[in-house]
Amino acid sequence: MGSAPDDRPPTGRGGRIAHALQDRLDHPARSTRTTVVIGRLLGLALLMCFATGLYSHYLQDPASWMRFPTWPSNLYQITQGVHVATGIASIPLLLAKLWSVYPRLFQWPPLRSAQHAVERVLVGVLVAASLVEVTIGLLNTYQWYVFPFPFRAIHLALAWVVVGALAIHVAVQLPKIVAHWSGRSREVRGAGVEGVGDGPAPRTAEASRRGFLVGVGTATAAVVLGTAGQSFGWLRRTNLFGARTQALGPQGLPVNRTAAAAGVEQSATDAAWRLVVAHGGRTVALSRADLEAMPQREVVLPVACVEGWSTTARWGGVRLSDVMDLVGAPHDVSVRATSLQRQGGQRVSEMGPEFASHPATLVALRIGDDDLHLEHGYPARLIAPARPGVEQTKWLARLETT
Repeated sequence: MGSAPDDRPPTGRGGRIAHALQDRLDHPARSTRTTVVIGRLLGLALLMCFATGLYSHYLQDPASWMRFPTWPSNLYQITQGVHVATGIASIPLLLAKLWSVYPRLFQWPPLRSAQHAVERVLVGVLVAASLVEVTIGLLNTYQWYVFPFPFRAIHLALAWVVVGALAIHVAVQLPKIVAHWSGRSREVRGAGVEGVGDGPAPRTAEASRRGFLVGVGTATAAVVLGTAGQSFGWLRRTNLFGARTQALGPQGLPVNRTAAAAGVEQSATDAAWRLVVAHGGRTVALSRADLEAMPQREVVLPVACVEGWSTTARWGGVRLSDVMDLVGAPHDVSVRATSLQRQGGQRVSEMGPEFASHPATLVALRIGDDDLHLEHGYPARLIAPARPGVEQTKWLARLETT
């Protein structure tokens, strides 16, 4: 947000050029008050995105001691939908925040002290990390991996950088934030370098600022409403730009990884397919007919993907706990599921005992009244409440306790 304006006339050629640039960039909507209003909305969006992103990360890579809630059954659908929505909302807010302060780039002298130099470096880190973070996050929703690094690892690391740099930035700028938090704050207009003044801002500046904030709010609402329908069914009519459309795909479910991409078209349709279930020294091999002969259950659960889309369906199959009972597995252990696919991050998943023993966790054989489509995991897949879709292993080959 910058420091208080320096009333001394600029000296030297560099000072005159910087002063001229700030004059050219002057705009009545640029003020500390504008920056604070946008900044608190952006900060809220980033913190919500960070918290829900951490939840998703640890659901997929939990520590051994971690346990997670299984109610409500659509919990992950909600948290990941909020994660993607707030991440997308932060894009116009971040651009608006940068617009409101970028004349400070041309302040003179550029570095006034060692402390000022550190502050500017931290702001540069915050801006750069935020821009990269929201960009790769948006690309991930479309599964467009044009960057030469692993998405999840870098996305998590940058999230910590952004939150840490944001905390320091807020601490440094706290006096200004407090002074301009209320609409009753008074400020002197300047090229993004306002301080507390002696009278109210001119009406033209106030009107311009309000118009700018309305425009930013409208743009933010538009991008959220235009994409959140892929996560929340009640917004599906406004889903103009989301990467997935609810109910579009085989059996009314979108598909991320196809059977062809996973290389399972032959092995999944082979009559010799068996689901191997193991605990300790005991092992059983179940055909699809064996699974169909066991007590059948039905549950209504969403498939909620890490990219943000989700769709709810009626699933039929055998409780996972019933399957694990066949080998005498206790109900307080984790279960590892292995897919027929030979490689890829979705080949193996682990679920803690809170999911493995849950009565709504199924070895699913059907969607609605029809057998699973090959694209959705035929001959059998996992489905459990409140878990990421990437962990709901398709084309099951093996279940074992860990």
